[in-house]
Amino acid sequence: MASRYWVASFPVQNSASSLWSRLQESISKHSFDTSLYRFNIPNLRVGTLDSLLALSDDLYKSNAFVEGVSHKIRRQIEELERVSGVVSSSLTVDGVPVDSYLTRFVWDEAKYPTMSPLKEIVDAIHVQVSRIEDDLKFLTVVKRKVKFERVLVLELLVADSLQLRIDMSTLVKALFKAVKARVNGAYLHVVVMYCPSEVRETRHCLYIFALAMFVVVRVAEYNNVRSQLNAINRKQGGSLAVRDLSNLVKPQDIVTSEHLETLLAIVPKYSERDWLSSYETLTTYVVPRSSKKLYEDNEYALHTVTLFRRDADNFRNKARERGFQIREFEYNHETQDNRKQELEKLTQDQETLRSSLLQWCYASYGEVFSSWMHFCAVRLFAESILRYGLPPSFLSVVLSPSVKSEKKVRSILEELCDSRNSTFWKYEEEGGMAGLGGDADAHPYVCFTINLV
Repeated sequence: MASRYWVASFPVQNSASSLWSRLQESISKHSFDTSLYRFNIPNLRVGTLDSLLALSDDLYKSNAFVEGVSHKIRRQIEELERVSGVVSSSLTVDGVPVDSYLTRFVWDEAKYPTMSPLKEIVDAIHVQVSRIEDDLKFLTVVKRKVKFERVLVLELLVADSLQLRIDMSTLVKALFKAVKARVNGAYLHVVVMYCPSEVRETRHCLYIFALAMFVVVRVAEYNNVRSQLNAINRKQGGSLAVRDLSNLVKPQDIVTSEHLETLLAIVPKYSERDWLSSYETLTTYVVPRSSKKLYEDNEYALHTVTLFRRDADNFRNKARERGFQIREFEYNHETQDNRKQELEKLTQDQETLRSSLLQWCYASYGEVFSSWMHFCAVRLFAESILRYGLPPSFLSVVLSPSVKSEKKVRSILEELCDSRNSTFWKYEEEGGMAGLGGDADAHPYVCFTINLV
């Protein structure tokens, strides 16, 4: 899959089909490794020249915003897939790979009616992408600041909010419950802060609140489970001086009676010979030959020693003076089973929550990418009208040249324009015109780049 595409349009003198045939022939003859596709843009509502000029001023910045949100979600997906060990899968839009969605683009008339003014379509795309970016902002806020216990009050929203089937009365009850409990003031403030001003006083604010709380609850749950697992892994993966010993000690290694007790000694590896020669004489009441090595790592060895219970404290002090650490440990079969079950449950919860977040990211990426491609279509249409004039008569294409063939493809595209003034567009520093919408490169045709990664 290519990661970089050009979207371009060319003025049509006679017919679009003949121009398309010429372009196909030239590309296949001089740059056969360049993929070429039609980019089908419907007949959109042109409006006035003033509206197009005003829109063109904002198109470049808005495109950067939508593209940025798309890349943010992609990076979040890559991080979740990397942490979970999931094989990275191709991202899709409604089941269609993103590169195929771009190269076989079809305008969604139901979502963006072609009779709507271009400004309305652009605003609708911006609002939709902004809503998803707000969810990402909440995700970031939660990772940095949110404590898990403070969002449990809104757990009842989680079940159906992913499918957006939220009962308004339930939502209102949850909202008032949060306010009454006075534990979610920070989140309410964040929600209101990111809500568009025109909906703050309407029921839409509650809807946005519900979406945001879904992200807050899910991410907080995931982070809490992950932090618990990390704490357990640190205990199990550290040195013998600090790690959990429960999985290293077996019941038969411990002697416990009314008068006898087994202690666990952490002995530096360079001092093992000293330990074996001295532990029996550190105090009076040590059982001879009772030391047994259970485990060792790069720094320490774990030894047992059995002695009379009344002499245990004295032995600890003497061992400490010789550089041996006595770890406090009490074997309890029930406790060990509970720890094992807790670890299994935390691992399962982490996978479930991570999967839920990953599915949300997949769906959000598809939605943002679809909006981005519609935005690119509007941008190409508007800049083509401003460049070539009315009525709309241009050929729009998508192509993916290799790096080594970019210069050759540029020359082929310029030849297609058949303009006596084409050199006027080539170099801005020589007096030519800059590209519309803020593009740095200027050409006798409309062209801009789409970076999928």
